[in-house]
Amino acid sequence: MPSWPVSARGKPSRSASAIVVDSARGYHDLRIDGATFAAGEHAPVGHLLKSSPFTVGGRCWHIKYYPNGDNAESAGHVSVFLALDEDVDREATALFRFTLVAEKRGHVLSFLKKNKKKVASSTMVGRSFGGNTRSDWGYSTFAKRDDMSKLVDPFICFRIRCQLVVLNGYHTEEKGAPMNPPTSIVVPPPDLHRHLGELLSTKNHAGVVFDVGGETFSAHRLVLAARSPVLEAELFSEMEESDAAAVVRIDDMEPRAFQAFLTFVYTDSLPEMKREEEDAMYQHLLVAADRYGMERLKLLCEENLCNYITVHTAATILTLAEQHNCGGLKKACLDFVSDPANLKAVVASDAFEHLSKSCPSVNNKLILMLAS
Repeated sequence: MPSWPVSARGKPSRSASAIVVDSARGYHDLRIDGATFAAGEHAPVGHLLKSSPFTVGGRCWHIKYYPNGDNAESAGHVSVFLALDEDVDREATALFRFTLVAEKRGHVLSFLKKNKKKVASSTMVGRSFGGNTRSDWGYSTFAKRDDMSKLVDPFICFRIRCQLVVLNGYHTEEKGAPMNPPTSIVVPPPDLHRHLGELLSTKNHAGVVFDVGGETFSAHRLVLAARSPVLEAELFSEMEESDAAAVVRIDDMEPRAFQAFLTFVYTDSLPEMKREEEDAMYQHLLVAADRYGMERLKLLCEENLCNYITVHTAATILTLAEQHNCGGLKKACLDFVSDPANLKAVVASDAFEHLSKSCPSVNNKLILMLAS
């Protein structure tokens, strides 16, 4: 019977490899204004409009848009297809998905709960283009025109987004780290936020009380100080030990906004909000985040407010962005008003007068844009 070296006994050889697909990802937005969409109702069946060509995975593509269906059976629908634009003799394999995003009444609408945008969306599918197969794939009945008419504002464009993953074959990679043996131990996800949220809701051992608009909120000084340098200074540097339990009065914030602010302080996430209150709440929270030096909350509010920029809200949001040094949000507003139709509507809105008085430099820039 052979004898194994002592060092090799009981130590199985471990190695790992992975099959990896070579792929390239990208997307293209086809923007269509409300007037163009409305005119499509009178377009003949089979009337074709094409996007500009775009490149993903070294291949050229375009979107084919039929405003009133691509055939008699799809009349009354919008039809969309992804087409290989050139070199169709060389086959290409790709995954693709179409998504319709529309705006109405000052809100971005969505079927996707996570992003809160109203969309019609197809599933991601894989197809071969060119070669011995067809050069385009898509959906003859992507969306009913009647349904879209309920979503699309005549004065604001919508977009059809094509997300595309071009597959260029497979290869095997060796993994540097050995595969761990299977284990029956399940480690739960981090739950510190849940425990801190319970600490806020139960008010156990709270050491400071805030009076906001006549409502009181109990909180913990150490948690507040750890999260906000401004609150740390106010609660520890400026308050005497004898005043540790004193009531801190806040006059320029709504109670609901302060409750949402505290929730974020303790859990690093925002509470559920009613849809119709979201844009106003994000504005209040952005002001609070800037005031108390909470950069992540400020950026989170900036990101969400970008989804609420319309002709009715742009002046207010732009004023907020200018006053609180929100560069990304300001750029999003200026990009929105770079469209002449949007700019005229914003200048005519009630909130533009406040923008003119509060931010004269921005006002002058918009006037120059309007004149040009």
